[in-house]
Amino acid sequence: MTLQSLQNLIAVALGFAVAGSFTTGYQLATNKLPSFSQLNKGASAKAFAAIPVLLFAAPFLIMRNTVLGAMYDQSRRFEFVALATVISGFWSLMSGTIVVTMLRVAGLLHA
Repeated sequence: MTLQSLQNLIAVALGFAVAGSFTTGYQLATNKLPSFSQLNKGASAKAFAAIPVLLFAAPFLIMRNTVLGAMYDQSRRFEFVALATVISGFWSLMSGTIVVTMLRVAGLLHA
């Protein structure tokens, strides 16, 4: 395994960990689950404030919705679940890369 592959694997894991942390933090603060439907309520301060939370919590939300959908709908196609997993993984990689970059800029992580 190359060094770049290891860094990407760590970024994916960190992205999923941050997604779970953002989801849990939002749930603790508001007593409800975050959802993409928060953006459908029109232009408001709540919708604008939900954007950063949803940006980082999206991998967790996508996988949660996929797993719950597969449990309720037994005829869910494998391709749909695989596509949702790939999208969630890529989103996690990107958000994990942003977190690693922010830690490097803050001087908390040395490469």
